[in-house]
Amino acid sequence: MDFLVVPTLFFQVLYVLVIINHHRRKIEHIAITANPTSQWVAQQIREATPYGKIPKYLIHDNDTIFRAKLFQDFLENCNIKSKKTAIKSPWQNGISERCIGILRAELLNHIIPFNQKHLEQLLKEFVNDYYNPVRTHQGIGCKTPIPRKKLKVTKTENTLLISKPILNGLYCDYDKVA
Repeated sequence: MDFLVVPTLFFQVLYVLVIINHHRRKIEHIAITANPTSQWVAQQIREATPYGKIPKYLIHDNDTIFRAKLFQDFLENCNIKSKKTAIKSPWQNGISERCIGILRAELLNHIIPFNQKHLEQLLKEFVNDYYNPVRTHQGIGCKTPIPRKKLKVTKTENTLLISKPILNGLYCDYDKVA
C-alpha cells in the first residue's frame, strides 16, 4: 500500500490510499481523505479485508502514518506482518509504485478533479471498469487482474464488436456480440 497526493482544481490537497494485491496486480481498495491518520488507515485496512480475508504481509514505505504505534499494533492484532521498505528505496515496493504511476499517467494527467467526490467517482470508474477488468499487465503474462471470460474463436469477417466507453471515452472496452 502507498499514498498518492492529488491536487484538485481548487488547490485542495487530497491523499489517496491505494492497496494493491501483488499476486494479480489487482487494486483491492482505494480511499481518499484530506487528513490521513493512523486510525483512518487502520479503518481502510478493515474495509479492504472483509470476512477475514487478511493478507499475511503488508508492504509499505516509512511514512510516519504507517510507522505509528497505533497502526503497528493494529497490524499485530490482525496477524499481519508489517514489511517496511528501506528509506528512499521505492524499488522495494515496485508494484505499488508502478500502480501509482499508472494512476497518474493514465487518469490524473488527463483529468483534474473538482473535489473529493469527483475524485472518488473518477477513481472508482477507472479501477472497477478499466484497470482491474480490462487493462493488461506485463507482470502477469499480459492478462488482466480480474480474469476475463474465454470467448469463442471466430474469423475476423464474422466477428462483430461493441465498444463500451470508460471515463466518457478516455478508454474503451470491446466485447463480442453473441
